[in-house]
Amino acid sequence: MDPVKDITPTDSVNSLINQFSKSGGFASKNIAIGVDILRTMYSDRCLKFLSFPANIIATGTRGIIKELVRNKMVDVLVTTCGSLDHDYARTSKDYYHGSFDLNDLELRKKGINRLGNILIPNECYGEVLEDTLQPLLKKLYDSGQKELSSKELAWHLGASLESNSRKEESILYWAWKNKIPIFVPGITDGAVGSQIWLFTQQHPDFKINVLKDEQELFELVNASPKTGALIIGGGISKHHTIWWNQFKGGLDYTIYLTTAAEHDGSLSGARTKEAISWGKINEKAKHVTIRGDATVILPLMISALGALS
Repeated sequence: MDPVKDITPTDSVNSLINQFSKSGGFASKNIAIGVDILRTMYSDRCLKFLSFPANIIATGTRGIIKELVRNKMVDVLVTTCGSLDHDYARTSKDYYHGSFDLNDLELRKKGINRLGNILIPNECYGEVLEDTLQPLLKKLYDSGQKELSSKELAWHLGASLESNSRKEESILYWAWKNKIPIFVPGITDGAVGSQIWLFTQQHPDFKINVLKDEQELFELVNASPKTGALIIGGGISKHHTIWWNQFKGGLDYTIYLTTAAEHDGSLSGARTKEAISWGKINEKAKHVTIRGDATVILPLMISALGALS
């Protein structure tokens, strides 16, 4: 048996992660295991998935996701509609610091939306998205593009930022620039989806073809001998990632990072070991479940890889 080693304070992320691996300390040990799996996955020639929910894109953690995409450290993104909302809106307007304890009735009166401890005024979200998306959709429609997959829509959003002074802050911009697909299976569940619906009121032949996304996902997975995934949070983006990978015998590398518990049987709280029973993660895969806040843990893990240096 290996003895438990005490952690010594350090200003080096790599040193801290290495100490985590020897500390025997619950989540810290799993973080170290996760970093080790990521290092192996990134050095392997496999198809790399990154799955994440929208809420962290409203925070500074967006920058970590953006760097992974900019540095081509991922091959496929699977996320929710809100990620498009927040990423695109933040290229035009700022979001602001708040608190979980603010008076939500007063915020409502002032036209300010609260996402945890992030404040998003109406003019920084719904209003700016309507002002920018309706002309973009009309331009696409007039050019003859009346049916798009969610991936194609995401790339058009990214391409439209080419002249934006804040484009290099955007996940969408770098995904388009590096031709990394973004799949959004729940495309109607957010402000971008609502703007698409609004546009169809005057242009009923404009459509989003989600089955085109599914076909491309199937082809990507089917053509890859090995696949791996860093899965942040749960919900539809998590399930969509593991669902399609069952058709190749399951993921070969998997890291779950979640705050959800498994006692209620939810997918969001389910550990990696449960997915093995479904064939969504290969029985011989390197895998770990890390419990904790992604806004703390993800920057640590990616910094330990040297992706942000």
